[in-house]
Amino acid sequence: MSLIFREYIGEEIAGVLDDLARLRVRVFRDWPYLYDGDAEYERGYLSRYAKGDSIVVAAHAGGGMVGAATGMPLSDHADDFAAAFEGTGIDMKDVFYCAESVLLTGYRGQGAGHAFFDRREAHAKRLGFGKVAFCGVVRPGDHPARPEGYRPLDGFWRARGYAPLDGVVAHFGWRDIGAAEETDKPLQFWMRTVP
Repeated sequence: MSLIFREYIGEEIAGVLDDLARLRVRVFRDWPYLYDGDAEYERGYLSRYAKGDSIVVAAHAGGGMVGAATGMPLSDHADDFAAAFEGTGIDMKDVFYCAESVLLTGYRGQGAGHAFFDRREAHAKRLGFGKVAFCGVVRPGDHPARPEGYRPLDGFWRARGYAPLDGVVAHFGWRDIGAAEETDKPLQFWMRTVP
């Protein structure tokens, strides 16, 4: 089934928060996030996107949302990321943050990854941002839950012009599936200039 993409900007995002929350909980249960989340928490977390210059690029198929990618000015995440960018000389006000990208497994391989980045980068350009960044969780190569044959997305990201920012690592805590307590995870930032 082919994917249909739609963009939601600012306050329009409020209408898709429930779908986005459900997708995040479902997709982030998989490697490498292993996130044991719940939709109610996710909806509260995501509510910050339903304003201003934020964007959700949604992938629809069969009448429902099967994937989505979010983005907003990095300065709107200053409380979360200021420590990671401290001392880099990078002005957070010049960076657009491509946050989550989630897609149900059965819809992968149809170009959604490129569509998600293309549309968020175009939005960043329209807003006048000079740089685009995202971060991804870093797990040890010998982690017991790592699926055999897992191929990280580093090659895809590099082909799009992104490179890891040396030493720019954020830390977030969440409870892994099967874990009793929340633990901090490192998230490596990647960046490129706006195309």
